[in-house]
Parts: sequence; C-alpha cells; structure tokens
Amino acid sequence: MTPATDIRKRAIELIEQLSPEKLSAVVQLLEFLSEPSQPATSNDQEVVLLEVIQRHLAFDEQKRLQDLRDRCEWGELTAIEHEELIQYEDRLEQWRVERLQALIELAKLKKIDLLTLNRQFLSDSQLFHAI
Repeated sequence: MTPATDIRKRAIELIEQLSPEKLSAVVQLLEFLSEPSQPATSNDQEVVLLEVIQRHLAFDEQKRLQDLRDRCEWGELTAIEHEELIQYEDRLEQWRVERLQALIELAKLKKIDLLTLNRQFLSDSQLFHAI
C-alpha cells in the first residue's frame, strides 16, 4: 500500500471509533479542509473580522478595569471612578456585540457552524469576560 492509502485507512479506523458528537465535529472539519481556497477578498474580510473577534483591552486598561471592579465590590469607588468603570463596561459590552456579529459573518464566510467557530476561539483564549 502507498503512504496515502495507509493514512486514509488509519483515518477511517479512527473515524469509526468516534462518538456521534465528535463525528459531527470531524465531518465539519473535513468539509472545511476540503473546500477550495476563498478569493483574496474573503481573506481581507476574514482579517477584518478576526481583528474584531480578537480585540481586547490593552494590559494597563485591563489592570485598571480589574482594580475598579475590585474596589467597586468593596464600595470604595468615587463618583468619577464609578463613571470610569461604567465606561469600561459599556465599551466591553459594545465589543461583545460587535464580536458576535463578526463571528456570525466569519461563520458564514467559512461555511461552518457558529458554535464550532466560537469554540475554536474560546479554546485559544478562555478569558473574554475581562478583555
């Protein structure tokens, strides 16, 4: 047998052992991998969408936000700091909305399930609540 035939045989053996849930994910992955490359315009769109999806606060802003959250929990914020905290939270909420919109668009472009795509990003960074 050729190496390609051996690999296919091994892949089939592994696929036959999968649970229905994992099989569905593998089929989606195989469908994605077997699709022809998208034109450059799709790649440009993907880059823009990925920037929105992966956007986060700068390190110093993350630190400041966490400090404000901690101090708010203890009731130690001034009125100005409370307004600053609200502004951070409003910005993050807006980013979450934009992130979801970008995920939906990217899932359409890649022709994959939204939950599968979201899981891929969550496995890359599990920390979206404070970014």
